[in-house]
Amino acid sequence: MDQVELTKAFGTIFAIMNPFTNLPLFLALTTGLSVADQRTLAVKITVFSAVMCAVILLAGQAIIGFFGITVDQFKIAGGAVLASIAWSMLHGESISPHHGSDEEQGHMRDLSGLAFYPITFPMIVGPGTIAALIVYAGHASDAGTLAAIGAIVGVILIMLFAVLFFAAQIGRLLSDTMRVITTRLMGMILLAISVEMIVAGAIVLLPGLAAGSG
Repeated sequence: MDQVELTKAFGTIFAIMNPFTNLPLFLALTTGLSVADQRTLAVKITVFSAVMCAVILLAGQAIIGFFGITVDQFKIAGGAVLASIAWSMLHGESISPHHGSDEEQGHMRDLSGLAFYPITFPMIVGPGTIAALIVYAGHASDAGTLAAIGAIVGVILIMLFAVLFFAAQIGRLLSDTMRVITTRLMGMILLAISVEMIVAGAIVLLPGLAAGSG
């Protein structure tokens, strides 16, 4: 995986796990909590997210292989999930595949384990994140490349931790307009990358497509 692919990986994973997109949801779910409690949650969320991402990167291939699914098949399915998320981001709609349904979110407010559910899963490490990590891990040809993807995830998690740790202060500074612009931009980038993933997977599974285009 070259520098361009690693840059795309960063763009994809950041667009899905975007700390600034998840900030309003974090603030809404922690309404009534003190700043100290919010910061404790920020630490736990970062740890849980890091563990989940590490497991997916290291064992994701084996998990889909157990079910007889190839990386290229998962690339198409994952691309479709990412496209759905990107489309919702572009239209300012609730991202139900990633953040849960209205019924699930209503039940979430009654749970004490906010750190893991629903904030870590499915808000941050949801279907889109899982699909992207498995696909990019499948592109890794050696341990060095896999470590580079892990480093990308690590950088994003550090950014996520910083945003959530200072959520109260950032929430007051980040205007609705800035959040809308960021969400739309990330949605467009994510949609373009998801289309590329679907096409790349389809060409491998349906070689006639490549022959026909030639």
